[in-house]
Amino acid sequence: MSLIIKNGRVLNPPTNTDEILDIKIDGNIISAVEADIVPVFSDTVIDAKGCYVMPGLIDMHVHFRDPGQTAKEDIETGSRAAARGGVTTVLAMPNTKPVVDNPELVNYVHDKAESVGLTRVLQVGSVTKGMEGKELSDLKGMIDAGIPAISEDGKSVMDSGIYREAMKIVAAADVPVLAHCEDINLVQGGVMNMGAKSDSMGEKGISNAVENIIEVRDIMLAEETGATIHLCHCSTKESYDIVKEAKARGVKVSGEVCPHHFTLTEDDIVPGDGNYKMNPPVRTAEDRDFLRRGLAEGVFEVISTDHAPHTAEEKAKGFASPFGIVGLETSASLTYTELVLSGLITPLTMAAYMSSNPARILGRDDLGNIAPGKAADITIFDPSIEYEIHAADFVGKSKNMPFEGRKVQGKVVKTIFGGRVVYGN
Repeated sequence: MSLIIKNGRVLNPPTNTDEILDIKIDGNIISAVEADIVPVFSDTVIDAKGCYVMPGLIDMHVHFRDPGQTAKEDIETGSRAAARGGVTTVLAMPNTKPVVDNPELVNYVHDKAESVGLTRVLQVGSVTKGMEGKELSDLKGMIDAGIPAISEDGKSVMDSGIYREAMKIVAAADVPVLAHCEDINLVQGGVMNMGAKSDSMGEKGISNAVENIIEVRDIMLAEETGATIHLCHCSTKESYDIVKEAKARGVKVSGEVCPHHFTLTEDDIVPGDGNYKMNPPVRTAEDRDFLRRGLAEGVFEVISTDHAPHTAEEKAKGFASPFGIVGLETSASLTYTELVLSGLITPLTMAAYMSSNPARILGRDDLGNIAPGKAADITIFDPSIEYEIHAADFVGKSKNMPFEGRKVQGKVVKTIFGGRVVYGN
């Protein structure tokens, strides 16, 4: 028995395809992509008329909090949230408790995700043991266990010598570095963007330099070692020039922007509402506009969520709460509304930024491509649906995000992972 998706507008960046086609899936592999596939009586048929049919979305930056903080999220609930958002592959950050700094914990996450079976969870390994910045993790052991990347996300490795040694090791294995860029010595208790808004709220601010200084350092280390570096959650106007100039020099660098950073500004912040506290913070309209410009021009080439769940009790503490919001269930709709409908990017570019480009950066040629022989991971997105975002509708554990009641256009209606429908009727 085959699964056939008919009449959809297939958006496949690797082949620059944007046309009405049918897709045939046998088992967990795409077997045909062509016009007018004729089903037989035993085939299951999905009519995708009026919908975008994209390679399964890949989110390069999520926190599933498993092991150790499963009151916030776990692999099963996080996978459900991913499937609802059209995401078939996620990269899980290692700042769990205990930190994922060894192959045993990598295997734990991979095995648990496989048993859940709703999305592909690729566990990222930490750069240093316990994320303490003092001694390298078992990088070679974790590479052998199948990590897709290394990261110290949640903080930066402030010891440049240790970081350089890590980059040398992973460069030899062609494993990328996911860089959280934050000069901890400049944060100084900041909880939101430094500027007029922080002054008016009486809160300590986080300047753009906190991010920019480490971006420049990390790019220089990657250039020296030959490592592939991916800058996580870029938020500043200066990031545009930093990444653009590094690419012009031939550095193997890419950058991601999160929906909250290309949508919100500090002027949207509601004083005392912890749902507006994230790291890096939402910044000025000028910063947001440079991020949008970078996405329009391809300077930034990935859209990720930094899905960072916390309990309602934690986020009820306002700007004394932990940094982080959730985003898996809203990212596709926000991207379509803010970037595609505004004309900044095309639907095909949306598919590239949310699927094909992450696959390329990770060296996964089996993913992000609707072509015969590739993984049968498909996201079906209906651009005609208009709805309001309400946290009560979320299937993940955490409901904390700053888009409550926001009207958006376009919605994921079906997610196919490994040839199986994991979300949608």
